[in-house]
Amino acid sequence: MAFSPLHDDWTVEAVTGPVPDAVAGRRVPATVPGQVHTDLLAAGLITDPFDGDAESAQQWIGDTSWRFSTTFTWHDDGSTRHDLVAEGLDTVAVVELNGHVVARTENQHRSYRVDVREALVEGENALTVTFSAPVAEAEARVALHGALPHVNHHPFNMLRKQASSFGWDWGVDVAGAGIWRPIGLDSWSGVRIASVRPLVGVDGTAGTLDARVALEWDGVATGEHRVAVEVTSPEGDRVADASVVVAAGTADAALELVVPDARLWWPLGHGDQPLHGVRVTATRTDDGAGGGAPDATTASWASRVGFRTVRVDTTPDADGTPFVVLVNERVVQVRGANWIPDHAFVTEIDRDRYRRRVADATEANMNLLRVWGGGIYESDDFYDACDEAGVLVWQDFLFACAAYAEEDWLAVEVEAEAREAITRLSPHPSLVIWNGNNENIWGFVDWGWKAELQGRTWGDGYYRDLLPRLVAELDGTRAYSPGSPFSFSDPVASDDEVHPNDHRHGTMHIWDVWNRRDYTAYREYPARFVSEFGFQGPPAWSTLVGSVHDEPLDPYGHQMLVHQKAEGGNLKLERGMQGHLPAPATIADWHWATQLNQAAAIRFGIEHFRSLAPLNTGTIVWQLNDDWPVTSWAAVDFDEHRKPLWFALRDCYAPRLATIQPRGDSIAVVLLNDVDDAWAGDVVLRRTSFAGDVLDEVVVPGAVGSRGSAELAVPSRLVEALDPAAELLVAVLPGFGSDRAVWDAAEVVDQRLDPDPVATEVVRDGDAWLVTVTARSYARDVTLLVDVLDPRATVDLGLVTLLAGESATFRVTGRDAAVTLDPQALVGRGVLRHANGLLLAVAP
Repeated sequence: MAFSPLHDDWTVEAVTGPVPDAVAGRRVPATVPGQVHTDLLAAGLITDPFDGDAESAQQWIGDTSWRFSTTFTWHDDGSTRHDLVAEGLDTVAVVELNGHVVARTENQHRSYRVDVREALVEGENALTVTFSAPVAEAEARVALHGALPHVNHHPFNMLRKQASSFGWDWGVDVAGAGIWRPIGLDSWSGVRIASVRPLVGVDGTAGTLDARVALEWDGVATGEHRVAVEVTSPEGDRVADASVVVAAGTADAALELVVPDARLWWPLGHGDQPLHGVRVTATRTDDGAGGGAPDATTASWASRVGFRTVRVDTTPDADGTPFVVLVNERVVQVRGANWIPDHAFVTEIDRDRYRRRVADATEANMNLLRVWGGGIYESDDFYDACDEAGVLVWQDFLFACAAYAEEDWLAVEVEAEAREAITRLSPHPSLVIWNGNNENIWGFVDWGWKAELQGRTWGDGYYRDLLPRLVAELDGTRAYSPGSPFSFSDPVASDDEVHPNDHRHGTMHIWDVWNRRDYTAYREYPARFVSEFGFQGPPAWSTLVGSVHDEPLDPYGHQMLVHQKAEGGNLKLERGMQGHLPAPATIADWHWATQLNQAAAIRFGIEHFRSLAPLNTGTIVWQLNDDWPVTSWAAVDFDEHRKPLWFALRDCYAPRLATIQPRGDSIAVVLLNDVDDAWAGDVVLRRTSFAGDVLDEVVVPGAVGSRGSAELAVPSRLVEALDPAAELLVAVLPGFGSDRAVWDAAEVVDQRLDPDPVATEVVRDGDAWLVTVTARSYARDVTLLVDVLDPRATVDLGLVTLLAGESATFRVTGRDAAVTLDPQALVGRGVLRHANGLLLAVAP
């Protein structure tokens, strides 16, 4: 068996469409795997699609059909089958080999395999893939089948294509075409291992493996074949094996193995992540299958698995319906983020970039990433990184914010892609939840879809019938949820049923806060599990000015708004700061204030939700990452800078968190202890002035159990005497997490904070600079925006709040940082920021 990639010597040319003269009639070198936008950019025929307002000038690309062409040399090696394998074509395409149409495709989210032996010729062969213009194709299907409700401006729901490539409220509109995953010739004889589903379980101290092997035959093979599976330890030692003999033509084989005393795979913070090797082979047991020696391996497959069990408990209780994720029957308090494609041109995402993003998650104390349904089924590189890091994956099927037809013209593709995705991702222990859709059930119930649809199908049959059936058939080791949000009742069947976004039941999304309410409204939701909520902020300064060139730079400048896709987004940023922060006086202050307010809003929400444990069992913030330079809900921007929000997430997602929360007419210190070790000790409660004077102090005993929570009431005398404008409450907890929690009884705008509260010292430490900041008085959210000086610079701390007399040392690194960075500039006002400094704009 031999697979020969066909990735060389491709060209791309426009076929039909509103093509500029500079492009018309030209064959442009093409990269495969790749996409037409990046090919045109590499050829110098378009500007950077992410720069300025290039997006609008390049809309013609999505209205154009494109033909990719190559030639390759082929000689018959005697194999019975010669299959053209395309792992990913984006999207509606006609594939021709030597002038013969060998395939017609219309789904980006699945692969295609075609026997092309009859079309191949000795010597030079010509292969072309002609893609329909995606925007025009989507519109044509509206005309043919009728419009269905959707968000945004293009009818993305008419195609099985990455929805966000058509633009989103954080994403650039770059719908294009391309051979986006490997393509090649697979020459083989006898038997081929079409797929393997290595389904794992745990039985006492043993791991179990149920290997479901799908076989494909060349049509002439005879005799018997041995299908064998071998499991190796993480160190590579064989720990179990099994085999079965099958007759030629057998479609499926099942092999069950037991691994004694298997080391279990655990989520981050619960244990280790041992990965066992799995190898499946198919061999001839006689020489009647196309010749060759007996027992010669004719096909093989290899991957890794982790032994663990997964369950989601939605058993109704006295408070409604929980959503509790259990791995190995241990409750996992979910601290997560939503994941979108990490680049608008997904072929630009490599293994290392995936791993950097997963590190962004783990270093922010996250234990789950939710792959959102408007993107793609990611590369195995993503899931491998999650497997190794212990990051759980919640995987949406690819349906988002729209109604989807259930008639055959779309349904056959939906089933094919789902079968392939479930099968391909089945080895990954990190994947624990399959989810039917993003917001579509909510949309049907609450967004006026019923009247618009007038009884037409909209996807409900996928979410409640087809997809759960496929998950049960192909991989019953994972949990399934019909949608997000979802209340685990039937809101479609009756007006009396529970609303799909009811905070008392299942999972919920909270978007009224960002869209129209102050972020303190998060406290109105005693939610069981929040799978989407977020607040916007701009990217790092260097990312922003690298793509936005308005003169002067202004929040409402033309290019600034091109890079703000949310409706009224910058107005909402402005509204969201009111009552919290002073109105910024300069564009630099606007940038810092909106970033700071984003972090404050999400910190407020997460600390509230976590404080509800065990009623609340998880939060998944929107969103971890960006796919282009944009003002968005992301914690890490497109240029991979960790925004202030990221530092807030690292703090409020800490396994041990102490937070002060209102309880009735008073406040309480809430202890969240998501580790195995219990904690007990004295908690020192102090009322202090901003200058550091201790005005009153009470010591109370505190204790919290393993994986538990506890509340300590704050004595009323401390609360009643507190001057919100000049004082704060501090809870000191030696040996518990960050050892301290602070209660601000007033917002920054209403506090009499010193606008210049810190002293600094900068020293060189090898290739880094150490910036020590010491508070003369209470300093809120001290941060170094080092990318202002050098986009390559990074810093290890952010949003550090200091009491009078306290110090923090920030380590600034980056390529040649010690040489290129001015130590005095590191503590200049444009780099060293804190909430106090915003008061300079309103100081008398």
